[in-house]
Amino acid sequence: MSDRFQAPRGTADALPADAAARARVEGAAREILERAGYRRIETPVFEDTELFARGVGGSTDIVRKEMFTFEDKGGRSITLRPEATASIARAYIEHGMQRLPQPVKLWWHGPLFRHERPQAGRFRQFSQLDAEVIGSDSPLVDAELIVLLDELLRALEVPELTLKIGSLGSVESRGAYRNELIAYLREHTEELDRDVRDRIDDNPLRAFDSKDEGTRGVMADAPKMLDHLDDEDAEHFAAVKRLLDQAGIAYEVDATIVRGLDYYTRTVFEFHSARLGAQSQVAGGGRYDELIALFGGPRTPAIGWAAGVERIVLAIGAEGEEPPHDVFVAADDAHREQALALVTELRRAGLRADLDLASRSMKGQMRQADRTGAARAVILEGDDVRIRDMGSGEQHDVDAAKVVEELTS
Repeated sequence: MSDRFQAPRGTADALPADAAARARVEGAAREILERAGYRRIETPVFEDTELFARGVGGSTDIVRKEMFTFEDKGGRSITLRPEATASIARAYIEHGMQRLPQPVKLWWHGPLFRHERPQAGRFRQFSQLDAEVIGSDSPLVDAELIVLLDELLRALEVPELTLKIGSLGSVESRGAYRNELIAYLREHTEELDRDVRDRIDDNPLRAFDSKDEGTRGVMADAPKMLDHLDDEDAEHFAAVKRLLDQAGIAYEVDATIVRGLDYYTRTVFEFHSARLGAQSQVAGGGRYDELIALFGGPRTPAIGWAAGVERIVLAIGAEGEEPPHDVFVAADDAHREQALALVTELRRAGLRADLDLASRSMKGQMRQADRTGAARAVILEGDDVRIRDMGSGEQHDVDAAKVVEELTS
């Protein structure tokens, strides 16, 4: 057995080059969402297990197979959060956000945890961006969130994007359809994947999400929820499509979208990037008008989306580059302490400045200055202080007391 430690299987370190790309994703989300009035919220890394069992749904793969659940020292069952919306809904109720002007617009960023099979862009610890609007059932909200997600993905230059939208109707209108779908599935039991057969009564809609070829063949002719919307749900969906048309957002209507969580109602949507192959989804979301009430709050309409940071970075193929330095300070042995003092002044003046910390020769320091991409170098050597333009190689003497002034002018 090797005595070297490694990250747990299914997790990945974000190295400096990766971190720059991930920071770009978060920065773009912050700018776009906060410009639209969304405020940042943070939630605990772990919650009571019941929050997810009740909110996400006991019949989902997340609850049945993927949650990291354990007992704390007080014997309470707690779970590392597998998704963010349930925690945000809990915080909305717990902190009385229903007393704020509605709707409440929030955004979230952080790590999530699911015990699933690791693959490209999918880890057991992964990062996600969420945007949530709680307190309005207007189709305007659905459209705004989709438009903002489209803007974010295009600002990040995610290639080959496709938006798919659908509707799951309200809980009330889904009842009759659900019974019809169950009857259809029972007629084709032998052709279905075992996992789908086991969940026919608990969650028949999940059959649309199966990767099993036999099940997919059965579901091609299955009744669709879009054909069973009541008048109110159909008008809501028509309004969302109309608003997206007005915003110039291209989309495909997909009657088979069910998403992976039980709490969704009405509008559901997904963004896919063909660059990612079979596992092409980079973001998705939908309405969850019953979730707040399910957690003991007043019935409160809500909608949100989630975007996978790792999957976005994989799609854009971006290995983030650190911005080049403005200044590199090179010094002979007698002036290394002076170099640190000067670099500190330059940084406080707002410049990206660095110095040699590895006792390189002056020649080695200048090579290091070139590697950092610094536009200029300050050379402290003997009694001289010089500023060199790293592009042209031209340099001139400068008064030591005026170095910061000249570089910042």
